[in-house]
Amino acid sequence: MPELSRRRRLLVLAICCMSLLIVSLDNTILNVALPSIQHELHASVSGMQWTIDAYTLVLAALLMLSGSTADRLGRRRIFLVGLVIFAVGSLLCSLAPGLEWLVVFRMVQAVGGSMLNPVAMSIITNTFTEPRERARAIGVWGGVVGISMAAGPVIGGLLVQTVGWRSIFWINVPIGALAFFLTLRYVQESRAPRPRRVDPVGQLLVIALLGSLTYAIIEAPDAGWTSPEILTFVLVALASLAGLIAYERRRREPLIDLRFFHSAPFSGATIVAVCAFAALAGFLFINTLYLQNIRGLSALGAGLYMLPMAGMTLVFAPLSGRLVGSRGPRLSLLLAGAAMGASGLLFAAFDAQSTNPLLFTSYVLFGIGFGLVNAPITNTAVSGMPRTQAGVAAAVASTSRQIGQSLGVAVIGAVLAGGAHAAATADAFLAAGRPAWWIIAGCGAAVLLLGALTTGRWAKATADRTATLFDEEEQAQRAAGVRS
Repeated sequence: MPELSRRRRLLVLAICCMSLLIVSLDNTILNVALPSIQHELHASVSGMQWTIDAYTLVLAALLMLSGSTADRLGRRRIFLVGLVIFAVGSLLCSLAPGLEWLVVFRMVQAVGGSMLNPVAMSIITNTFTEPRERARAIGVWGGVVGISMAAGPVIGGLLVQTVGWRSIFWINVPIGALAFFLTLRYVQESRAPRPRRVDPVGQLLVIALLGSLTYAIIEAPDAGWTSPEILTFVLVALASLAGLIAYERRRREPLIDLRFFHSAPFSGATIVAVCAFAALAGFLFINTLYLQNIRGLSALGAGLYMLPMAGMTLVFAPLSGRLVGSRGPRLSLLLAGAAMGASGLLFAAFDAQSTNPLLFTSYVLFGIGFGLVNAPITNTAVSGMPRTQAGVAAAVASTSRQIGQSLGVAVIGAVLAGGAHAAATADAFLAAGRPAWWIIAGCGAAVLLLGALTTGRWAKATADRTATLFDEEEQAQRAAGVRS
């Protein structure tokens, strides 16, 4: 592939960032629209959970498959297909006649979304070949998440208040169309020299595990944890997990190489991603319902109220990237865990909703924490990994983020529904929400603890041993290829 000019490389980066923007913006905008969707489509708490989790579940299940398919068939080709499916899914969401159809169309969106972010990251990696330039490009890429956090609630609130909730999906169509034509014109095709084999059995087991676990958590408050339906789905989840571990251990090129988890930094980053994004999803879910249903704010008012949190994320995300580059991931993770945990604690123990100064302090703390946590996740996941495995390690970290969002909405929503069945009064809602805030505070504490445990000397030694294991296997494969 010929070397591109600096201007052309920056244009490719901008195109890839456009895809990340519509995928990230979609979730933050949707949260502000949830009360309007609830009223118009007569949705229960579990119905609102499914409008979010149907998307994040499909996205989590297909990220690694889409990445390997792009390596095999061509990254630009799969990226283009993803843009079309995402835009069509968004248009269908805006036309959904009922809640069930909205959930189905959100799943269509997610199929397209799974072909965008991991493939765009591969395109960036292959476009920016110089390490320092690549690090800057990935820093810009990460900053787009902060932009979506800041812009999503305000844009969503404005659209919902002036046009209606269906308009939040329209914004994806022109951006997707522009990205499509720019990709055709400026992005070169690329493939992996040795793409990974498809793992259909592992893929099906991942889908069964994530789907059955999330269904059990969301539906348990209504059906009861001991009902035959919920117990069946819990058993399916456990059986899928056991089957996945047993099958992937025997496969030569598994969907998820379990040896990655011999590295403490990788294991820590995976769990940190789940905890941090579960906290974020739960935070947005419960706050949106509180501000609009209990405080009576408009969608735009709720978006503006959460602007301090989004603004802090926008400021601290790039700062965290520079901090990780100069001092490693440890300090960012420790500060992130402390800030997110303190935010949840203010809500759980000190009723931060009772006064605006406390409420905004909690928002600022959470925004700082989430802004700091994103950059070190990928860095820690690939720490010490050989370059040939870095892409797969980063894909697992991305999948963990989506799993965290699914579980956050499922668990926090289930706690709310179980506590007061949507809690119509302020006192009932606050009482039902207190256990949810303790869970969010616990997620912050887990980030703090894991940041301390998985970034020290012992953790680095486990990462080095894991890297040596993969290096020896690669050398053996090369030797076998030379002999043959």
